[in-house]
Amino acid sequence: MIRKSNRASLRVGGLGLRLSTFLILMVVLTQSTAPAVRSSKPVPIFLFFQAGFSDHSTVEDALAKIADGWQSGDAVMVFEVAELLRRTQLPESPTFARYLRLIDFLQKQTGQKFGDNLDSWRRWIWSQPDTPHPEYAAFKGQLYGMIDPGFKAFFRKPLHASIRLDEIEWGGVKVNGIQPLDHPRHISAAEAGYLQDGNLVFGVYFHGESRAYPKRILAWHELARDQVGGIDLTILYCTLCGTVIPYDSRVGGVLRTFGTSGLLYRSNKLMFDAESHSLWSSLDGTPVVGPLVGSGLRLSLLPVVTTTWGEWRHEHPDTTVLSLDTGFTHDYSEGAAYRGYFATDDLMFPVPKADDRLKNKDEVLILRLASPGEYSSPVAIAADFLRQHRIYELDVSGHHLVVVTTAAGANRVFESGSYRFRPESTGDQLQDVNGSVWIAKEDALQSLQDPSLQLPRVPAHRSFWFGWYAQHPDTRLIK
Repeated sequence: MIRKSNRASLRVGGLGLRLSTFLILMVVLTQSTAPAVRSSKPVPIFLFFQAGFSDHSTVEDALAKIADGWQSGDAVMVFEVAELLRRTQLPESPTFARYLRLIDFLQKQTGQKFGDNLDSWRRWIWSQPDTPHPEYAAFKGQLYGMIDPGFKAFFRKPLHASIRLDEIEWGGVKVNGIQPLDHPRHISAAEAGYLQDGNLVFGVYFHGESRAYPKRILAWHELARDQVGGIDLTILYCTLCGTVIPYDSRVGGVLRTFGTSGLLYRSNKLMFDAESHSLWSSLDGTPVVGPLVGSGLRLSLLPVVTTTWGEWRHEHPDTTVLSLDTGFTHDYSEGAAYRGYFATDDLMFPVPKADDRLKNKDEVLILRLASPGEYSSPVAIAADFLRQHRIYELDVSGHHLVVVTTAAGANRVFESGSYRFRPESTGDQLQDVNGSVWIAKEDALQSLQDPSLQLPRVPAHRSFWFGWYAQHPDTRLIK
């Protein structure tokens, strides 16, 4: 979520600015004791703001009152005020001592000694029972409203949520601070001289129309509203979790206008729709905070393929592709966006759960089969595994699927029913066990002998392993 130019100054925990050894020791070595049982009356939320943003005498009075009425749900509120100070103030700032004072107070109240390690504080808070302060949502809206008043709209009363609010983090930008592309200009393949054959693109094909979205452009915008083949699309790209998902923008009979909230959940961007200001999961396409929670609405997943420009153009010579003329000024050269982040296995934001069967940023192909109102338990297949098994068959929730992988590593999934295929592959052709030849097309696996015989394509998408697992630890992994 953080723009490249802002990343260094907005990192948290061990990835961010370092305090001097003296300041760290001053916090970490503070003696801490577990809090005594306090009054059950909640602490007024204005005291948490006074504790972080007032003069010294008011701060001390506010902290004393918070301590007197301390409840377990208060820890995240003290922490989030401290975290905001930490991310917006340099160590040499005169007000930086307020951050240190809050960390010292937090250690005394909780008995934890994490000092300046904000990632450890986050994970500890997430490991505690979800017993928030009754006004926590209002507090969060007001706190983030200090960054951008637009954040307040996401936390209005009465608030409905299907995820823990304390796991929602500020991503380092304001609402739509990473500007979505709105029906961007596209050009023919012949006009796209700026693309090299090896450049990565995300290809879609609907009702006879194909379009490529180069990673080098989409990575700067993370969301595109477009129309292809008569379908209104929201092309979602979460750079942090390496996920590109095209959604049908029409849901519940309404054409919704999606944007980037500037907020994260488990290192995954949260979208919002302008019509209701609900926050939506980018991975699941469901509203998770706001008035649409519980509505049963879910965005429809659509097929996408991650491939090279050379392969996509060869398969779709009539394709269109995004123009560099986006109306914004960015370095759209290959690999320029988030170069440092993609170059390592380090995370920019913590997640509550990780799994070491793969590296954090190893790519997996995600398979989910939708039934009315819900998805089946997901399956993740390592992209490296599929490069070695270019025709791979598996069963998911009673459906037999075949994954076809090209020489360039592009994956397409088809529901094969009773058909079984030989593992050999020649280009985009494959053979079933009876010797019949099939052609892998964008919308179906088609029999060469009987073109009317077609096996439908199943939507699937790539993701970094850590980003997917953080939200779906029940995923079956094939590697």
